[in-house]
Amino acid sequence: CRRGVSLTQIKTAVNKSLKAAKRSLNEVREVATIDAKANEISLRQWCASNELPLRIFSRKLVSSRPWIIQPSPWVKQTLGVDGVCEPCALLASPHGELISNKTAHNGVTVAIAADLEKTFQSHL
Repeated sequence: CRRGVSLTQIKTAVNKSLKAAKRSLNEVREVATIDAKANEISLRQWCASNELPLRIFSRKLVSSRPWIIQPSPWVKQTLGVDGVCEPCALLASPHGELISNKTAHNGVTVAIAADLEKTFQSHL
């Protein structure tokens, strides 16, 4: 998210992304972002109000996850990584895949990864 976005902006972006992915908030197990966004008040408030943990990844770790569908020149210049939401979603779900690529909504970007670990276990 952009610095200083509102709680409403975050809520709207997440709800739109979940609806487009045909998922619901009760399926979300955590939120992940880069260390530069660790102290965003609205992001922390949204996570707390939805009882979701916020996992923070270092820039070094995010840069080591090179698979980005939509690289951002601004993010590269500002944070030194190609993107934030897609690699963070994939890092948070190591047995998963993106079910929603980066979508931008009024200063907030969202990517959704679904964990496939349960699927793999059921086929063993």
